[in-house]
Amino acid sequence: MNKFKIILNGIIKENPTFCLLLGMCPTLGTTTSAINGMGMGLCTMFVLICSNMVISAIKNVVPDKVRIPAFIVVIASFVTILQLCMQAYLPSLYESLGLFIPLIVVNCLILGRAEAFASRNNVIDSVFDGIGMGLGFTLGLTILGSVREILGSGSIFGMKFIGDADGMLVFVLAPGAFIALGYLIALVNKLKAK
Repeated sequence: MNKFKIILNGIIKENPTFCLLLGMCPTLGTTTSAINGMGMGLCTMFVLICSNMVISAIKNVVPDKVRIPAFIVVIASFVTILQLCMQAYLPSLYESLGLFIPLIVVNCLILGRAEAFASRNNVIDSVFDGIGMGLGFTLGLTILGSVREILGSGSIFGMKFIGDADGMLVFVLAPGAFIALGYLIALVNKLKAK
C-alpha cells in the first residue's frame, strides 16, 4: 500500500473526529482549549502508533479466542507508559486532561483500528495507519479546542487577543462542545461535497 495514501486517509477521508465520529468522549471532554485538544490528540496518537505496531507484529501468534483481550492488554500497557511519562515530565497537562488519559484504553478509535487495520496488515502499514489516524484525531481535537477557546475566552493556546473582554461562556462549557463540533462537521461535509 502507498504510505502517503494511508496517512492522508486518516487525516482527510476517514478523519476520526469529523468523518467517522470516533472517540467522542475525549473530543467533547478535553477540548476546552487548543492546548488540551492537541495534548489529548498527541497522547492518543502515541498509543495508536505503538499499539498498531505491536498488534500487527503479534497477530499471527494470538489465538482468535483471546484476540480482543490481548489487544486491550497491549493498548493498556502503552497507556500506562504514557501516563507515567506524563506524570513525570508534563504534570500540568496531565492534570488538565485528568481521567481522560486512562480512558484512552477504551477509546473505540484505538481498538477499532487494531481490529480493522493492524490485525490484517503488516507492521509498517499499521504504523503509517496509526500516524494518519493519530494526525487526523490530533488535528480534529486541536481545531475544536481552538474554536472553543477563541469563542469562549478570547484566546488561543493561552494567549489572550481580545483584551479584557470575556468570550461566550457557553463555548467553555459542555454544550459549547456540541455546538462547535456540529458546525465543524457541517463545514467538513460541505467541503467534502465540493
